[in-house]
Parts: sequence; structure tokens; C-alpha cells
Amino acid sequence: MKKIILSVSNNLLYDQRVNKVCNSLVDMGFEVLLLGMKKKNSPPLPQRKYKMVRLGSFFNKGVLFYAELNLRLFFYLLFEKCDILVANDLDTLLPNVLISRLKKKKLVYDSHEYFTEVAELVARPKKQAVWKRIEQYCFPKLKHIITVSDSIAYIYRNEYGKEVKVVRNIPLQRVYEVRKTKSELNLPENKHILMLQGTGINIHRGAEELVEAMQYIPDAVLLIIGGGDVINLLKKMANDLSLSDKIRFIPHLPFEQLYDYTVHANLGFSLDKDISINHRFALPNKFFDFIRAEVPVVVSNLVEIRKIVDRYRIGLVVNNHNPETIAQAVNTLLSDKELYLQLKQNTAIASQELCWENEEKVLKSIYLLWK
Repeated sequence: MKKIILSVSNNLLYDQRVNKVCNSLVDMGFEVLLLGMKKKNSPPLPQRKYKMVRLGSFFNKGVLFYAELNLRLFFYLLFEKCDILVANDLDTLLPNVLISRLKKKKLVYDSHEYFTEVAELVARPKKQAVWKRIEQYCFPKLKHIITVSDSIAYIYRNEYGKEVKVVRNIPLQRVYEVRKTKSELNLPENKHILMLQGTGINIHRGAEELVEAMQYIPDAVLLIIGGGDVINLLKKMANDLSLSDKIRFIPHLPFEQLYDYTVHANLGFSLDKDISINHRFALPNKFFDFIRAEVPVVVSNLVEIRKIVDRYRIGLVVNNHNPETIAQAVNTLLSDKELYLQLKQNTAIASQELCWENEEKVLKSIYLLWK
């Protein structure tokens, strides 16, 4: 049985895309090892169909974290036997490229975003330039490249003249079952449930404006599930605006537990701002999670997201991030029962087409050649 090692920079618990890829590879008949980093206070690993290993780390963020990540990955991969290497995102690509060339192993690059244009790097041009040089060194050596949207794939093809395949972050075709009641989750029975989720609820994600919008949205509770660099600010805003009874903060949840909340949501949000190429062309997990759970959405006017919302008519697009604009979209959907029901029915139709089983066909076109 051929062995595949996948590398990520996270703690392995919350990355839905990587979990789906690993499960697909196991189902194709590969032995799979997923490598990540053990950060401070990382919860224990769950049981899954594939093996998982966390590499220890002294640093949790910044330049030293990424330097340590790349060194630890290089030496682990140097001494671990495998047939195929998979680098998830640019922060794990360099050691995988070096090992694949040194040991003559096949390599797949799975780019989950347009890494060099993430908001955090756009604001730090010197760091951005370092990552861009790493990308420019690695890309000419790649033969198998995957990314998450047509727009990002087009950029890579145009810049590097490489074939790039698209595998979107779409959930499995499954029926969402209510495993826990609202009461068991401590959710109100008589209010609309609004939901913002993500592992990176950071600046420029529209979260601050959404919190402010809750002043104008009656009979609703907003769940903010996950973490990010604006969470403390959001909590302060909720307190200062006397919205503590309308906004609930729930820490990171493994995606298996996140589903229990998503299935009870009336509306989901994806409000990233168009402040970088990466944001403009993003197709985040949370967006497809809402579709799979048949939850209509309120989204910002970003190219790839709008394309799907307009095609399937599954929500409303807001053209700016004014809190009043967001509130108006929410109140329109919650007050117009006929419109809401139509959008909800449309999400059910969309979820039949937008499923991992269809995306998985692209993975099979690559990996089954090496069986």
C-alpha cells in the first residue's frame, strides 16, 4: 500500500478540507499520515480513519513559528518513508519541495488560499516579499497543483504557466440530522439563530459591523463560533453596546461538533471585505457549510461567492458593510417568510450539486494515477 504524507501548519482539529482529503485518500486505498503542529493548549487528537502526528513547537506564531515549522517538517520528512508528499498551503511547501527532489518523491501542492495576498501579509510588505520569493522558487518545480477557486487557479496559471486544478471546500453530501436540541445547546426556542463561524475571525472579516448590526435586528441571537484576532474586541463591543444578551461567543469547536449548531441556524454570514486578492476570490468552508445545512446566507459582494449565490439564489448580497445595510438584509429575510422559504428550498437544490463527492473526482484524477 502506497503511503501519502500531508503537511499542514495547524493543530489538525479544525481543518475540514484536509480531513475530507485524507478520508478520500484512505478510501482510494492509500495509507495516510497527516502532519501538523502541536501548539500551546492543543486539545487531544480524535480518532480518525488515518494516522495523525503533531510535531512539537516552542513558538506559536510569527517568524520563529514558521521557521521552526519548516525545519521540523524537513527533518521529519527526511527520515519518514513515503511515496507521495502533499503540501497544504505555502507555509509547508518549501520543505516538501526540497524533500521531494532529494528523495525523488511525487508532490502535490494544495493551495487553500492565495497565500501571498492574505490580509496579514498585505499589511506587512517585507514579510509578503519573503513568502513571494518562496513561492517563486517552488512553483517552477511543481507538476500537480490544486486550489480552491477558479479565480485563484487563473492567477497561478497566468503567473507561472502551470496547470492548476480546482477542488472547492465543499462538505460531503449528507443529510443534517438534529443530534442535539436547541435546549441541549442552550439556544433560545423563540428567537432566530444567526451564525458567524470560522477559525480566522480576524480584522476585515465583517464581524465588527455584524455585531453593530445586531442593534437593529429584533428577536434574534447571533452565535460567533471560533477564534481570531478580533474576538476580544467583539466581546467588548457587545458589552459596550448592551448586546450581551443578543450575542454569544463559543470557542473553537471540532467540525463534527460545529454541525450541531449549524443545523439550527436560520441565517449564516460570510462578510469578508474586498481588501486583498485572497479575500476577493475566496470560497470559505463556512459558506458551503451553510448551504449543506440548508441555511440561507447573507454575504459580501465578492466574486466567487456572489457567483454561487446568484446562480442558485440562496441568499442576499450586501454591497457595503454598513451595519444598517447588513441589518436590513437580515430583517428582509426574516420578515418575508415566502422569500425565506424559497431561498431555503434553493439551498437544498444547491447542496445536491455542491458536494464533496463531485469535488473528489478531481483528486481521483491525480492520485489514482499513482496506485
